[in-house]
Amino acid sequence: MYQAIVFLPLIGFFIAGIFGRLIGARASEIVTTTLLMVSAVLSWIALFQVGFGSGTTRVQVATWLASADLRVDWAFRIDTLTAVMLVVVNTVSSLVHLYSIGYMHEDPSRPRFFAYLSLFTFAMLMLVTADNLVQMFFGWEGVGLASYLLIGFWYQKPSANAAAIKAFVVNRVGDFGFLLGIFLVFVLTGSVAFDSIFPQIAGLTERSFRFLGYDWNALTLTALLLFMGAMGKSAQFMLHTWLPDAMEGPTPVSALIHAATMVTAGVFMVARLSPIFEYAPVALTVVVVIGATTAFFAATVGLVQNDIKRVIAYSTCSQLGYMFVAMGVGAYSAGIFHLFTHAFFKALLFLGAGSVIHAMHHEQDMRNMGGLRKHIPWTAAAMTIGTLALTGFPLFAGYFSKDAIIESAYASVAHGGFASSYAFVLLVVAALMTSFYSWRLYFMTFEGKPRWAGHGHDAHGHDGHAHGHHDDHAHGHDDHGHGHHDHKPHESPLSMLIPLAVLSLGALAAGYVFKEAFIGHDYEHFWKTALFTGKDNHILHAMHEVPKWVVWSPFVAMLVGFLLALYMYVLRPDVPGKLAAANPVLYKFLLNKWYFDEIYDFLFVKPAMWLGRFLWKKGDGLVIDGLGPDGVSARVVDVTNRVVRLQTGYVYHYAFAMLIGVAGLVTWYLMARG
Repeated sequence: MYQAIVFLPLIGFFIAGIFGRLIGARASEIVTTTLLMVSAVLSWIALFQVGFGSGTTRVQVATWLASADLRVDWAFRIDTLTAVMLVVVNTVSSLVHLYSIGYMHEDPSRPRFFAYLSLFTFAMLMLVTADNLVQMFFGWEGVGLASYLLIGFWYQKPSANAAAIKAFVVNRVGDFGFLLGIFLVFVLTGSVAFDSIFPQIAGLTERSFRFLGYDWNALTLTALLLFMGAMGKSAQFMLHTWLPDAMEGPTPVSALIHAATMVTAGVFMVARLSPIFEYAPVALTVVVVIGATTAFFAATVGLVQNDIKRVIAYSTCSQLGYMFVAMGVGAYSAGIFHLFTHAFFKALLFLGAGSVIHAMHHEQDMRNMGGLRKHIPWTAAAMTIGTLALTGFPLFAGYFSKDAIIESAYASVAHGGFASSYAFVLLVVAALMTSFYSWRLYFMTFEGKPRWAGHGHDAHGHDGHAHGHHDDHAHGHDDHGHGHHDHKPHESPLSMLIPLAVLSLGALAAGYVFKEAFIGHDYEHFWKTALFTGKDNHILHAMHEVPKWVVWSPFVAMLVGFLLALYMYVLRPDVPGKLAAANPVLYKFLLNKWYFDEIYDFLFVKPAMWLGRFLWKKGDGLVIDGLGPDGVSARVVDVTNRVVRLQTGYVYHYAFAMLIGVAGLVTWYLMARG
């Protein structure tokens, strides 16, 4: 069964990728989607077998490599953590496949698109089933490659190519740390297999390691290097810049990569390596601070974005911050619970946004929307459910998982000190902002007066941001054959609405149904040995004993955010403009994403480009080529050109040359004898 779960997407990739042109787009769609559906159903069976039964197992596929002391197996580590991730990856991926049949129906390269989706899913499954660090890294780089291909799917658009390269390069920064962490684990334990590493960790707590001229605690250094990899993949503060730009890919890609799967790989990795992090308290403090900062930072930027997909992208960034706070305070199961529920409602929001873009004929700017609820009621209902779940409305999925994280942050203040207090305050503030920008998105899109009449929906770059505001999945084809005149928004086809309905069900019920298993009374039975918590880690117990005001704080924050958005975007729509005009510096600061892109451009990109150009023109062109191949060959040509002039073809020239030669020989002979 587990081989089928992992390899069916790979088979789909080969069929669509190699034979796509032969079998055609429709067959490619059906084959890949069907295989993913089978994988998803098997994943749910696996979750119930492993989590609620005793199906924990290890499946050996092959020996990957064996060299001296290093032995790397290709094996599946099947425990509850793996099963949860299998469900998340395959459920969302299969629904995205189905949705893409409708969304991409005009694109000429559909076989390639579906092949990439299946390749991405396979790489992600390799990552979450990994039995050792090398296999995990293989999956880690595989999803990096697939995300590069998917973000840059429309390679005719320069902005898509730039975004794909940016995602790839920023992730390499994190991956460098991850690699160093893997090397260090091997140096310390002599193994890369989890079953060999974890029993040795407790004995390494006092071990030090010299790195960059300093003596570090070996486990702290290992955990920090590994976390660097997680920061890149999960778009944490300072390595987050690639995530919003990745919206250049088609909307189903945004839902798959940036909602449910790839960006959660970092959270999964920290949970999987919880035995290392548990013995590295300094590293856990760093995780808490980075997570809380990310949650706050991304929420502030989300407040003012106008592109519907970018708002949701920053929301993802912010929610990942929540997950890392849970990891940092030791509430690993609460973090994974939020990962699980977030996958449903964030994929729902992204696919809902795609349905809006589809209805609006490629318009992504919310300022040109409004009043859409009457025209696309099913999409509006799905987006409402997604928004309620994201903001943490009682009994929706986010309410159980997000509030649990805020409670765990407060509960850890006793031993976490400043970092936990900092996290608690920032998470509550971020909850308020999340509610505000989520409802802002809803009100600007679905309520109020229609602002799309008369735009002809061809308003390229009208707001001066030049972000490539068009998801134009038809490559500027004739917008569903309507031409560019005014036309009413239309509801999406069934293949797009069914995934919205299924995800809505998840956003409604996933929290309530699974809360006892993930963080409640059934914790021990459900997780078994999948997550490691030290003997001093009582966070799950402490979470349930926090004061009532802490329990209510996220709800109050959510309510305040909702009322603010209602006031500013429904009752008094003139207020946001006045606020922005009154605070131009702050507005520009947030609109330009804290100027991170500009700072990185100045510090890293421009110097790197200058150095590259200098080495190319001066180093390579002038010095190496000038003195090397080009220089030598030019001198040889010069000499031969001169020598060639001696070959005139006149006998008396040759006779004269012979006489000079004879005279020379005689002179040398006489001189030598003298």
